Amino acid sequence: MTKHVVAIVGRPNVGKSTFFNRCVGAKHAIVDDQPGVTRDRIYRETEWCGQEFVLVDTGGILTESTDEITTQVYDQARLAVTEADLIVFMVDGKAGLNGADEDVANLLRRSKKPIIVAVNKIDDPKDEPNVLEFYQLGLGDPMPVSAMRGSGDVGDVLDKIVALINPEREVPKKNGKVKKSKTARLADAETAEIQAKEEEARLAEIQSKIAIAIVGKPNVGKSSIVNAMIGEKRSIVTNVPGTTRDAIDSTIIYKGRELTLVDTAGIRRKSKVDYGIEAFSVVRSLRAISRSEVVVFVMDATQEISDQDQKIGAKIDEAGRACVVVVNKWDLIDNKTSKLMNEFTEKVKSDLRMLAFAPVVFTSAETKQRLTKILDVAEAAYAETQRRISTGLVPPPSGKRGKRLKVYYGTQVSVGPPTFILFVNDSKLLTNSYKVYLERKLREAFGFVGTPIRIATRDKKEK
Repeated sequence: MTKHVVAIVGRPNVGKSTFFNRCVGAKHAIVDDQPGVTRDRIYRETEWCGQEFVLVDTGGILTESTDEITTQVYDQARLAVTEADLIVFMVDGKAGLNGADEDVANLLRRSKKPIIVAVNKIDDPKDEPNVLEFYQLGLGDPMPVSAMRGSGDVGDVLDKIVALINPEREVPKKNGKVKKSKTARLADAETAEIQAKEEEARLAEIQSKIAIAIVGKPNVGKSSIVNAMIGEKRSIVTNVPGTTRDAIDSTIIYKGRELTLVDTAGIRRKSKVDYGIEAFSVVRSLRAISRSEVVVFVMDATQEISDQDQKIGAKIDEAGRACVVVVNKWDLIDNKTSKLMNEFTEKVKSDLRMLAFAPVVFTSAETKQRLTKILDVAEAAYAETQRRISTGLVPPPSGKRGKRLKVYYGTQVSVGPPTFILFVNDSKLLTNSYKVYLERKLREAFGFVGTPIRIATRDKKEK
């Protein structure tokens, strides 16, 4: 069943992301004292008193600004309001009511959606009188909140959310337990069978889910690719490097499979990254690689492959993730031919040897050329990283300083990536060159296109 959507909106630096993180139980949104940290919409599923819903963190709204990024932040927040079933309007209890709050209130009033006014930063009982002035907004009773402390008033707001989005389902009690109304109990009994059938149909439609992280240096077109794929401006796109700061998840259904596209911040050289927001953003990007099944590594066709590209490639290989290398902005290259593509592919595989297993796709987010091929190749790479071969392996022996490596038996022990263990007479005799040789033979025999391969040894005398 479709989950209700609850959007958190307000002017910059009132504590929206802190409240968001408190509600979802993890630090998904970046929190910093600098205004304007959250720019894109961030979606996370959460649950309170048995009621599941989707919480949306948004950027701070400044209606008077004409700055390009601030304007797009406003557009993102407005889209969140449009698709929300309920709005949590967050204000700053320490700073008090100001004109920016009133501008946001006017925007929300036009939405005709249920609104909860949450007065944040009421961290001490002596601050509670500050709540009273927010009655001037005319949006109902304001509720005191301390998102930083996470005191019981956060739970009160969540109780109110549950009561507004589904008043018949649950009635929260002060002791934290939930009592279902008579109407809710009847509704649960009548809809149980329907829900079971819906879930069965959903599982039949969606064979499995794949998380695909879109990574690369700043300004190579990652967000443009994601936006073109999902058909809406979920991520902000400008020509300013470093626009995307959080890892943004967007879910699409492609050929019956659920794909989560994770748009990430551009990964710059460590020496170029200031400590603080951008450093956190880069960490989020690297984490996105770890929590994905496939990494789409985006590069700019108009730029040379750099040391930083190699470092990003090493991170992908280190994580053991399936990978697709995407050469974006191919529309800007003159005299495009198949021969040029082949030469470029060889260049990529030579300069990014750690990703030589990755297929290369040439695209243009601007013209939407071959964008669906990225998804097709990513799905194929995922299938390869999950492949398991049933046959045993007996590779030929190898020599080292007069001693011979004897391989008694080899077998695949895991997937994602495919991992093999060779039972040998002495693990110290396995050279890197022989491991490269074994990997090449495995790929020639079984494919494994788009996925790294791991090879380990175990001495026969070991248990």
